[in-house]
Amino acid sequence: MLTNQTITRRKSNRTLAKIWKEHGAKYLLILPFALLFIVFTVIPVITSMIISFTSFNMLEAPSFVGLRNYINLVVNDDIFLIAVKNTLFFALITGPISYLMCFVFSWLINELTPKVRAIMTLVFYAPSISGNAYLIWKLIFSSDMYGFANSWLLRLGLVTEPILFFDTKQYVFPILILVQLWLSLGVSFLAFIAGLQNVDKTLYEAGSIDGIKNRWQELWYITLPSMRPQLLFGAVMQITASFSVSQLSIELAGFPSVEYSGHTILTHLHDYGFIRYEMGYASAIATILFFTMLFTNIIVQKALRGVGA
Repeated sequence: MLTNQTITRRKSNRTLAKIWKEHGAKYLLILPFALLFIVFTVIPVITSMIISFTSFNMLEAPSFVGLRNYINLVVNDDIFLIAVKNTLFFALITGPISYLMCFVFSWLINELTPKVRAIMTLVFYAPSISGNAYLIWKLIFSSDMYGFANSWLLRLGLVTEPILFFDTKQYVFPILILVQLWLSLGVSFLAFIAGLQNVDKTLYEAGSIDGIKNRWQELWYITLPSMRPQLLFGAVMQITASFSVSQLSIELAGFPSVEYSGHTILTHLHDYGFIRYEMGYASAIATILFFTMLFTNIIVQKALRGVGA
């Protein structure tokens, strides 16, 4: 006589066999990517979380210290608190603005003819892939009279001597925000253009019959819901970019920046991970940053799922 456990197991096996028969080819196709993702993303993230509870200098074996790294970050590390404040403020400004910029520019460019659209897409996308993009802004905000900004200000008589832009606390952060916004039209921008191109044009005709009267209603009730996957992808990319600013600050403001005015969480991680080699402490910083970005992504994606409702 068959037991309930045996019957359940047989049903489960039949279900798995049915799923494999219907979708086995798809699983085989994603298997290489899944393996790479697990090996180079999932395992390193889990390993970093484990190391965050240890003291590890890469020369000696890790020693377990419990929550000491996290306690030191919050209680004793004043620079980390400055980095958290700078990062959150930076993300709060550049994240939403860059996201809106990506969508607005892609929406406007989408209305152009194909040839003009291709040219304008390249013009807007180029800064995000420019390897030496920082050099331009170094020249503009150079601290001597040969810097473009200082040269213009001196000619207009607005200042009497060159401004030390990257050596003055009040100028560093606004410049970093400006440059980050200039660089922000990247993958999200291209995804939005692709999403707009794939919106079914017959939906607009059906919408006009159902009572949609202007372009704003078309945008809210048809365009945005139709490209929700691209909107979610763009949100993830822009949040990641706004929270992971490090090289920009180091290249422009130096390391460390004046009074840590350009110091971010990722810059702090760079300090402890690649200069001091305190890998346990650096892993604790990385873990906090990871969960901050994860929490922000969940909130934003829930908000975007209500678009067009």
